[in-house]
Amino acid sequence: MKIKWMWMACLGATTALAEEAAPVAEKLTPRQLMNMGGWLMYALVLLSVLGVALIVYYALVLRARNIAPVAQSLRLRELLKEKRLRDARELCAQQPTALAAIAAAGLDFLKENPSAKPGTLKEVMESEGTRQAGRMQNMIHYLLDLSAVAPMVGLLGTVIGLLKAFNNVAFDLAKARPMELAAGVGQALITTIAGLIIAIPAMIAYAAFRGKVMKLTGQMEGAATGLLAVLENRDD
Repeated sequence: MKIKWMWMACLGATTALAEEAAPVAEKLTPRQLMNMGGWLMYALVLLSVLGVALIVYYALVLRARNIAPVAQSLRLRELLKEKRLRDARELCAQQPTALAAIAAAGLDFLKENPSAKPGTLKEVMESEGTRQAGRMQNMIHYLLDLSAVAPMVGLLGTVIGLLKAFNNVAFDLAKARPMELAAGVGQALITTIAGLIIAIPAMIAYAAFRGKVMKLTGQMEGAATGLLAVLENRDD
């Protein structure tokens, strides 16, 4: 019976609070929102800053010039056709891209195993290519993790806020008023909204970067295949 009265009181408080919140919400400042959300809002702010930093970093790093630049690919093919393997290896060291890592793996293997069996070089370069593609995929996966963690933090704030509201009703049911429950209900709503505001853009950014990584991986594999063909025919 007491639980029923608690639910009825909380529902009535939430309804009354929603009616009064419309004109008040327009006047709330960011600082007031932070205070209403409680200490979990600071965690959500940190997550939002981390999300923005990751998006900016990926936008700068995940570019063709950092993965498989056309100029580098053409230069490497030219050096390999001229059998200038040492110069090609130096170029890979000077321009450390994903394509350069694949080419360097092949060149280092040939240096240590000049009489390797046919097909072994392909396996070595493919293995390095897979590692580079996996590195890019793992890199952007942090955004997906962020999009999962932020709503959970917001949900934690929701539970804490509702618990505060229930405690107010449980300890003083006769005097429970809507505004006395505002702190708990406000925290429940604000942290949930903040978590979703962080998670949704993070998921959208992850989807966009996932497509970009797939495109860059295709370009990298195409350029690496061209280099492999030249290396395999170096004795012709």
